Amino acid sequence: MNFKNQINFLKELLKNNNKEWMDLNRKWYKEVRNDFIGWLDSMNNRLSAIDDEYYDTPGKKGINRINNNLMFHPNKPIYKDHFGAGLDKRPNSGDFYIEIGIERCIFAGGLWRPDPKRLRSIRDAIDYDGEELKKILNKKSFKETFGGLYEDVKLTKAPKGFSNDHIHIDLLRNKTFAVATEFSTQEIFKPDFEKKVINVYNEMLPFRRYLKKAISV
Repeated sequence: MNFKNQINFLKELLKNNNKEWMDLNRKWYKEVRNDFIGWLDSMNNRLSAIDDEYYDTPGKKGINRINNNLMFHPNKPIYKDHFGAGLDKRPNSGDFYIEIGIERCIFAGGLWRPDPKRLRSIRDAIDYDGEELKKILNKKSFKETFGGLYEDVKLTKAPKGFSNDHIHIDLLRNKTFAVATEFSTQEIFKPDFEKKVINVYNEMLPFRRYLKKAISV
């Protein structure tokens, strides 16, 4: 994977975020996109070899559009300032997200503001065995990698059906159940970058499996 070419493309796109420039540089974009898809295919194979529950996600299915959704975010630029993709992308579940940007990169996973049905399933799982989730979140290496659950909007009181003095009220009030880690883009140029991807994937796996089990019952 020629990450240098990818970052150079993104830098130029940032300075020329318009359709006219993209049309003139469509060949460059396709070259970078196809290279990234090939790298995703490689990571898809490597991750499937270490996770017996992995959901096969070829690069073409995992890669996200570079266009921003202007219908819901009309004030955003036409194009994103990064390439993003989801691997282990099982339908109706939380994938393993990879984002390569100009200044920062992100690994993330879990469920961002899931629909009411799945959110209730997660809360029911916490009610049943929240200690298991806390054990995952409090693991030393997990906390060093992700810090904790992704900070997002929380309920001020207990959700419907649960009491305010519930032993796991701190978890139950969450609307998002996801984790993320950021790092400098310089990391992608190091020879051990793919090893870093695998290490983060493995560290996140128990958390993602907990959610998968919660929403599949």
